[in-house]
Amino acid sequence: MANGLENHVVNSGAGAKGSLSAGSDSGSPLTEEGRRAAEQKRAMRERHRQALNLQRESILSQRTSNPGRRAALEAALAHVEAQIQAMS
Repeated sequence: MANGLENHVVNSGAGAKGSLSAGSDSGSPLTEEGRRAAEQKRAMRERHRQALNLQRESILSQRTSNPGRRAALEAALAHVEAQIQAMS
């Protein structure tokens, strides 16, 4: 049985490509590539948020009378909640 303390979320550090044209105006409409990259980035963040929420639920569902295990679960919960908060 896998324990809920391991972080199975992959970092979403992939950046979107910027505009290749020199002197592009920030007021100009996004290119198709730019829209696609923005949508991919948004979807990646949403998947990451969902994974963190699933981890949180898993941690909260675990019951234990072992003080060491309880401390580990509390630490894991604090870590996951801090990640969720940082995304807001």
